[in-house]
Amino acid sequence: MPVDLYIGGVEHAVLHLLYARFWQKVLYDAGLVSTSEPFARLFNQGMILAYSYRDESGKYHHPDTVDWRDDRVFLAGTDQPLEARVEKMSKSKLNVANPDDVIDRWGADTLRLHELFMGPLHQQKPWQTKDTDGLHRFLRRTWRLVVDERTGELAGKVGDDGAAPGDDLERQLHKTIRKVGEDIDSLDMNTAISQMMIWVNAATAADRVSRQALTTFLKILSPFAPHLAEELWSRLGCEGLICHQDWPAYDPALVVDETINVVVQVMGKKRDVLQVPAGADPATLEELALASEKARRFMNGKEARKVIVVPGRLVNIVV
Repeated sequence: MPVDLYIGGVEHAVLHLLYARFWQKVLYDAGLVSTSEPFARLFNQGMILAYSYRDESGKYHHPDTVDWRDDRVFLAGTDQPLEARVEKMSKSKLNVANPDDVIDRWGADTLRLHELFMGPLHQQKPWQTKDTDGLHRFLRRTWRLVVDERTGELAGKVGDDGAAPGDDLERQLHKTIRKVGEDIDSLDMNTAISQMMIWVNAATAADRVSRQALTTFLKILSPFAPHLAEELWSRLGCEGLICHQDWPAYDPALVVDETINVVVQVMGKKRDVLQVPAGADPATLEELALASEKARRFMNGKEARKVIVVPGRLVNIVV
């Protein structure tokens, strides 16, 4: 059987992809394999770029030797302006980011998260070392959910399995299981991380979080931050390695929102946002939109000539 997924950069198409396909077809023609293609799916990730800084003579300067002032860049300690450009990382352009330096300062898990969080996997993206701090803070918040940094013991808010979290936190966890699982399948890693951040923020604000909720969340986090997840898994008293655990299942009943936000427009312009019961029928949405004080203010006393309802999304009032 072919490999399920091949992820590679477009610049490696000859050395990797073409050679692999060549030998697969040779083996196929020889009757030694059953498929003519080595990979079932091909995905090209975007290249990570970086800012370079060049003076009028064309000489490049290292990022550590430049100053940004009012959206302009100068050679440090001087008034000599420099041109900032986003280019392919290259030693000659002095814009290479050494991953070892990032790991030494923030850890390997932070580096992994930062690369995945920069944007859609297929797009080219500029590297910004300063943005790494945000992902490191997320991992520190996750650590503090389990460990009291002052004592090194389990955090006081960690409850026994019988101490189930509140309904909102439980619903958010099941939504996170679904969202992260779907995003991994579609390679939307940046939005998966965003959803995990939402749950960690909700758990941080909660008075108590059960061990079961924490261990479930760590299973989701593990592919993205394996070192942190394994350590916290062990601290919670779990046996074995977290990377050997099954992916958690979500309860479909808990991922359905009881209420949703519906935009109210007047003549195509947004004038209000209503929180309505999920599954509200078009007649109910129309009635609620027409009763909106904010919307009526922009109707200037006129009657609605037509009301366009898109269930679950918006109501547009035409006067």
